[in-house]
Amino acid sequence: MRLSCEYNAEKIPICNSILFVSLIKEALKKSDIEYFKKIYVYDGDKSNKRSKNYCSALFLKDFERKKDVIKINDRVIFNFSTPDYEFGVNLYNGLLMIDELFQYKDYIFNKIRINLLKEKEVKNNRVRFKTLSPICIKDRNNRFLDLDNKNYDRELNYIVNEVLKNYRGTGLQKELKFTPVNMQKVVVKQKIEKFTKNTGRPYYYVNSFKGSFELEGAVEDLKDIYQLGIGFNRSQGFGMLEVI
Repeated sequence: MRLSCEYNAEKIPICNSILFVSLIKEALKKSDIEYFKKIYVYDGDKSNKRSKNYCSALFLKDFERKKDVIKINDRVIFNFSTPDYEFGVNLYNGLLMIDELFQYKDYIFNKIRINLLKEKEVKNNRVRFKTLSPICIKDRNNRFLDLDNKNYDRELNYIVNEVLKNYRGTGLQKELKFTPVNMQKVVVKQKIEKFTKNTGRPYYYVNSFKGSFELEGAVEDLKDIYQLGIGFNRSQGFGMLEVI
């Protein structure tokens, strides 16, 4: 299930990954508060850190970067993908229920339309993808990995296996083979209060990659990866894919 959510906005923050989380939480609260709690809360008031069954990507039409904000001359498009029908229906209904205006801090978004998008079919065990949002892979020491790192494939397989287990109860049927085709490095800024408090640095930098690549594996795995996304931070604007 794929959604495209179009909004008018004058500006958005450079560090915009939390926007996705805020919009989704607001939509799920509107749609079904008990379902929202199931996804984001456990033991009463603790934050649920389990991986979520969706990925996301931001697309801006006609924009200008100005210090810590991005000035929007056209529109903002939030894209979401999920294989989880319950999540997708609750998200879609909640987005429709949000009034025309959605506000995040002092950033205001006026809804234009919410579209359901057609998904492409995955039929082969080798698929060429392009990124709609960059792919972030890190190791067990929380260090971001470059494509030429000898552990890149191992850690990519690790996170995909964990995400699949969380979604469907079983991990990869077959180890994935990742082959870059035309990939470029992207450094994404994030504002994380705990990180700033601990380090004194204003931004957390996420090293990631965008472009095209081939992924080889079991067909059922590739179908779910297409819908779930790939890598870390998928719910915060990373790892969303399209079939080429």
